[in-house]
Amino acid sequence: MLAPVSNGNISLMVDLARRNDFRWDAILGAEVAGDYKPKPRVYLAACEAFDLKPQQCMMVAAHGNDLGAAAACGLRTGHIARPDEHGPGTGETGPQVRVDVAGKDLGDLAGRLGA
Repeated sequence: MLAPVSNGNISLMVDLARRNDFRWDAILGAEVAGDYKPKPRVYLAACEAFDLKPQQCMMVAAHGNDLGAAAACGLRTGHIARPDEHGPGTGETGPQVRVDVAGKDLGDLAGRLGA
């Protein structure tokens, strides 16, 4: 299952999906949890939405603080590098916290996960 866990609202995530042909199973995050990341309730509500335990889920992100908060809730973590996120050389080139798996992009991460 694949779902964004975003601080953005649901209508924004739906618009993003439609314009980019993203095929999400659900849209989760702040609006569903009634709080904002990196608060634990957001990550745990996402797991609960699929009737899964945190250790059965993986948070994939490009931000160490997001991944650290998810890991503290028991989720597995995957880091995707976004070295130019806010302009050349301004993003994370690698994980800033301990993660279960890291990739240079989504395709690389999927390959490392055997998908």
